[in-house]
Amino acid sequence: MADYKNLVAGLGGAIALNLLHESLKNRDKDMPRVDLLGEEALNKGLSWIGKRIESPNTLYKATLAGDVLGNTLYYSLIGAKGTKGLMLKGLISGLSAGVGAVLLPGPMGLNDRPVTRTPKTKILTIAYYLTGAVVTAAILKTLSKK
Repeated sequence: MADYKNLVAGLGGAIALNLLHESLKNRDKDMPRVDLLGEEALNKGLSWIGKRIESPNTLYKATLAGDVLGNTLYYSLIGAKGTKGLMLKGLISGLSAGVGAVLLPGPMGLNDRPVTRTPKTKILTIAYYLTGAVVTAAILKTLSKK
């Protein structure tokens, strides 16, 4: 499949993930706060080069942009080897990303509470990434029919 179709589909999945997260993050105390985790990770990465983003608004925007870009690239890999088994590849990719988002922050030296606070938080974190991947696979399936 053409690379641009993979990127378009990956962007669709990344947007779906972020719309889901942004629309639900303040609904109750158990909702995942992937944004807070991303902000911490961004500033930790910048600290390696002696920089930091102090403005909360700028940090939020930079993190959101990085998240959309990173997830677009990650999700675009779902279609990298063709259209066979797209939904299965989407499910595996989404579960991998979601489980990674829950299990990796602590070992990486980040505060994992925004995504591990409660069992509900963990399940929703995984579900968000799974949703983005399934949306990507569905877009790729649609684009492959044309």
